[in-house]
Amino acid sequence: MHRATLHASLVALAAALVPLPALSQAVSQDGLSPAEQRGRNLLHSHCSRCHAVDRTGTSPLQGAPPFRTLHQRYPVESLEEPLAEGIVTGHPEMPEFRFDPNQIGDIIGYLKSLQR
Repeated sequence: MHRATLHASLVALAAALVPLPALSQAVSQDGLSPAEQRGRNLLHSHCSRCHAVDRTGTSPLQGAPPFRTLHQRYPVESLEEPLAEGIVTGHPEMPEFRFDPNQIGDIIGYLKSLQR
């Protein structure tokens, strides 16, 4: 094979392989995008003391709804405003949380991923 042809072939092969590592980082091992993973992490750190935040498991606090069922009660997008302003409920055990717009997008994305 001619040196220039070989070089061109190697360059084309290298260019074709470049997206593969990027693609493998775009979705986590459990099928979550980076934004969804950030949302999951936020919910784990702020909410998992009382709520089941993953696809399986029971909520540690009896009566606290598992987050995988929230979409059955209302569209999860409706949580954007309460997440920004602070979710206030009728029971004293629930702390008030406020998240910034990027965090809210990540949380909503994760909650939507639980519907898949």
